[in-house]
Amino acid sequence: MIETIEFKLNRKPTRLSVDGERKLLWVLRTDLGLTGAKYGCGEGICGACTVILNEKAVRSCQIPVKELQGKELLTIEGLAKEGTLHPLQKAFIKHGAFQCGFCTSGMILNAYGLLVEKPQPAEGEILQGMNDNLCRCGTHNRIVRAIQDAAREMRGPR
Repeated sequence: MIETIEFKLNRKPTRLSVDGERKLLWVLRTDLGLTGAKYGCGEGICGACTVILNEKAVRSCQIPVKELQGKELLTIEGLAKEGTLHPLQKAFIKHGAFQCGFCTSGMILNAYGLLVEKPQPAEGEILQGMNDNLCRCGTHNRIVRAIQDAAREMRGPR
């Protein structure tokens, strides 16, 4: 059934008329042209489709688009502000925390959700928080260092 859904997408008011049962991932990719979230497993296991919904990391392949009503959605395309990369994006570049890039947007947004919840995570908390995001290239150590670096920058000088 076609529904009108109003929400904020990357800090901008958005209104869509779509089948409310369609998965968010496909609405993002096909209707809105936002291809940063990737299709990986379709089961919510790999994390390639991760987005931020009301400041929480969620798997867009599992969310019916109707659940966006009145909420705020952040995708990798909206993470940078006014042309300035987010500290997580900068840290991933600095530490070479990606190779093929397929998992990168999901990794960054999952890390964002983690840092919203725990601004000063210990290494074990980062490992636990990132456990469900898969990287087939094996850059996990660089990803952890990038998250630690970004967490320090986001907290600012002490």
